[in-house]
Amino acid sequence: MAELPEERIPKRAREIFEKGVGAVERNNPDYAMDMFMAALTIEPRYLKARRYLRAVSIKTFTDAHKGPPDQTMSLLKGLSTWLGGLVALKTGKPLQALEKAENLLRQAPLNLQFIRLLGQAAEKADMPEVALQTLELVRDYFPENPTVIFWMGTLYLKTQRLETACQCFETVLKMRPSDVAAEKALKDAMAAQSMAKDGWSNAQSFRGVVRDAKEAAILEQQQKTAHSAEGSDLLIAEMRDKIEKEPKNLNYRRALANLHIKAEKFDQAFLVLEEAQKMAGFADPQIDQEMAAIRVRQFEARIKQARAKNDGKTAEALEQERDAFIFEDVRSRVERYPNDLQLRYEYGILQYERGQLNEAVQQFQLSQRNPQRRIRSLYYIAMCFIQKQQYDLAMEQLEKAASEVTEMNDLKKDILYQLGALTEEMGDFAKAVNKYYKEIYQVDIGYKDVSSKIEQLYSRQKSDAAS
Repeated sequence: MAELPEERIPKRAREIFEKGVGAVERNNPDYAMDMFMAALTIEPRYLKARRYLRAVSIKTFTDAHKGPPDQTMSLLKGLSTWLGGLVALKTGKPLQALEKAENLLRQAPLNLQFIRLLGQAAEKADMPEVALQTLELVRDYFPENPTVIFWMGTLYLKTQRLETACQCFETVLKMRPSDVAAEKALKDAMAAQSMAKDGWSNAQSFRGVVRDAKEAAILEQQQKTAHSAEGSDLLIAEMRDKIEKEPKNLNYRRALANLHIKAEKFDQAFLVLEEAQKMAGFADPQIDQEMAAIRVRQFEARIKQARAKNDGKTAEALEQERDAFIFEDVRSRVERYPNDLQLRYEYGILQYERGQLNEAVQQFQLSQRNPQRRIRSLYYIAMCFIQKQQYDLAMEQLEKAASEVTEMNDLKKDILYQLGALTEEMGDFAKAVNKYYKEIYQVDIGYKDVSSKIEQLYSRQKSDAAS
């Protein structure tokens, strides 16, 4: 997908984008990112808005976090959204997965799991340029990661940027001289260059490339596994030496756990963090979160294996077991850390999803004291009241939430839509449309079914006038 010319971008999207640029100039990154995401909601192919969004999120993140990003912690914090993105991918909803990935990357723009979700969603949506754009912006933070560079090469190849694709594959081969996949990809890219210049002069060689593809893929996987095991074992040994010299350094133990995670040695990683928890001499909530994330990663690996074997029954059972673990883990951590309002919010969502409405309301009433979670907490309190058919209480919570969201972002649209739905439920369809749905319609004509609701009202008015 080539970038859309400026004149093909909807006017409203361009206006919102300009507001975002102005916010960047005024050093208001949160509002700027709200605007860029709003522009992308109108036009997902607006690459300029996506590029600005990513650049602002990376700068905001790196200014606030010195040192390498904590992949495990950010994965745990965004776990429910990430899992929702994976489900959207599996069920053929790549644009929905792309939106979830953008929300994750706004908070953790250098998390490779979130980058992978965005890339997969973009490719499924036939927008490889979106994936490539993100990789180009984050590559400097992963200069020695051959997986990132190889992925960029495949996307350059797919988008016919053949010379740059060759450069990527050459870089990978310098890092891993025996990488069969990179060697084959380089040959394919060079062959494509030749074809682009001169056309295929040797059809037999093309058939040979195709014939060897399966064998090359098998060799690539074997080679990748061998290199990964060798490299990770060396790094693990080096980190253990550091721990022997400084046994009370918890950062070393966390680093060792992360190395085990990368090597998918989840039990070893868990044991290392258990030792770190004992070494700390007190309950460390960060270590608890990391230990929970390891267990979730372990479940994901087993689910992936079951899916690869077409064992859907086992995969579904593991998914249920994973969800039960997440719920119980968050519940137990809420008991251990009752003042952690973010944890209260997460627990409330899990209870809401299970239909434990009164319990969820209790958690959200506490979590609304967290400024970052206040509006969402009010929204979920209202959703609980709606489930309980306590519509007047729900209206109060939603009106309060709407008054505190000054910009028309996704959250504001969700709140207004629920207000409209409640007003409809109470029997005043015209008020629902005029007061709530129209406000959404003016900035996002494609949001849910607001367009049809507005058309329905106009149709009724014409019918009444005619009669």
